Amino acid sequence: MKVYAIKYLELAEKHADRIAERWLKDVKSNDKTPTYKTLDEKKLIYQCVRFYQNFSKMFVDEKITDDVCRYFRSYARESYALGIPGEETVYALILMRRYIWLYAEFQLIFSSGIAQQEAMDTLNRSILVFDYAVYEVTREYQELMKKDNRL
Repeated sequence: MKVYAIKYLELAEKHADRIAERWLKDVKSNDKTPTYKTLDEKKLIYQCVRFYQNFSKMFVDEKITDDVCRYFRSYARESYALGIPGEETVYALILMRRYIWLYAEFQLIFSSGIAQQEAMDTLNRSILVFDYAVYEVTREYQELMKKDNRL
């Protein structure tokens, strides 16, 4: 793994609380995530921090492992149990991706010209991981809705 990707992953783990706090402000005020406005902030921060802290496990393997898929499904079950609609859960994931990247950019870990290709590779890998998250979360939501006869 490249030096900058390692820095990026370390940043996500080490500063998960700070990144999650920034994410929380957005998710609480965003028109696309109205349910989040009424939810307990500590639960949301915990859920986001856990996601960021697990991010390196998701990122390093070439293929997404069964453990990672199980984590995504448990994330979906938690969100579902909190009463968060599926589309809001997915948009919250999109915001998580955005905030992890913005924080890395703010820390200037990809500031040199040489780092630009590594930045692109890291961004592409991040997008792929979040794409898998969206897929698994959506799939789990559909299963939960079938069980509750909501689908």
